Amino acid sequence: MILVKIPIRSEIVIQFAHPAYRMAERFELQKTGIQHFQTWTLEETQDRVTEADVLVISGFWRNELLENAKKLTYIQSIGAGYDQFPLDVLEERGILLANASGVNADAVSQHAMALVLALIRHLPSGRDNQRQHLWRDMISALNDREDDLCGHTMVIVGLGEIGSRLAKLAKAFGMTVIGVKRDAAHHDGSSDEVYTPSNLSQILGRADFVVLCCPLTSETAKIINANTFSSMKPSCYLINVARGGCVDEPELLAVLLEKRIAGAAIDHFWEEPLPEDSPFWDLDNLMITPHTGGETRKYEDNVVSILIENLEHLWIQDGKLRNHIA
Repeated sequence: MILVKIPIRSEIVIQFAHPAYRMAERFELQKTGIQHFQTWTLEETQDRVTEADVLVISGFWRNELLENAKKLTYIQSIGAGYDQFPLDVLEERGILLANASGVNADAVSQHAMALVLALIRHLPSGRDNQRQHLWRDMISALNDREDDLCGHTMVIVGLGEIGSRLAKLAKAFGMTVIGVKRDAAHHDGSSDEVYTPSNLSQILGRADFVVLCCPLTSETAKIINANTFSSMKPSCYLINVARGGCVDEPELLAVLLEKRIAGAAIDHFWEEPLPEDSPFWDLDNLMITPHTGGETRKYEDNVVSILIENLEHLWIQDGKLRNHIA
C-alpha cells in the first residue's frame, strides 16, 4: 500500500530535468494548472532541485541531488531503466520512484528489428559503398551474401513489453523465437519456447540472433560474457537494446576483433557518449546507434501521461502507482 502524501494540486511544484526532451512544454498542453519548470543542464538541475516536490528526470540524476532536495516526495524517471537510483536511500527518505516502462516499447522493439534487418541485409556496407560510388558485384560465396530471416532463430533475453513485441515482429518474418525470462512458466505465448536464464548457455548455440531486451539488474549484469560468447555460433549476431552493462564490453571487443561471431549492433555502452578514441568506432562488424532505440515523437507525451496518472493516485491515496519501483 502506497501512502506517501504529496502537496495539494495548488501547491505542488514539478521539476522536469532533461537536456533535450521538451517535457515542460508537453506538460503545459495538458492544462493542469500545476506549477512546473524545466532545467536543461545538470548545473541548473542541481541549483533548482530545492524547489521540487516532484522530480521528472533520467540522465541528469546524481545521488548528490538528494542533499538539497528537502521537499522531494516523488521521482518519475523519464526512462525505463532505474539502476542509477539509490533505492535503499529513497525508501529511507520516503521518496517514491516510478519508471517509464512501456512508454517506448514499440520504438525499442522496432529499433531492434531494424538492426536485425540491417545486419542480415548488409545495409551498413551498402551505405559505405554508396559513399564511395561503388556498385558492388554479385557475390558467389554463399556465406558472404545477404540473407532473409525466414527459418532463422532469434533468442530474446527479457520478455517484458519490449521483448514480447519483438517476438511478435520476429514471428511475422518467419523466425523461430526462443525467449528467456525469470519466470518461464508465465508468458504471453509470443515465443515458441521460453527458458530461464540458467539455461541461456545451452540455448545460445541455436541462435542466429541474440537480442537483449532485459533491464540491468544484479542478475543480468554481464549476462553476455566469455562463457556465453563461447556458446554462440560463428554466424550469430548480438543486438543490445538493453543497458550496456548487460554485456562484458572488453570481451565483446575481443570477440568482434577475432570475428568469433558474425557481428553486433549496440545501442548502449558502459560509457556514454562513447569516447572518440574507443576502438568500437572502427569495427566493420559492429553497428552503433547512440542510445536512440527508445526515441519516438510520442515520448514526452507518454511520460507525462504516467506522471499525471500517478499524481492522481497519490492525491486520492488509493494505494496505486503505475510502474512503482520504490
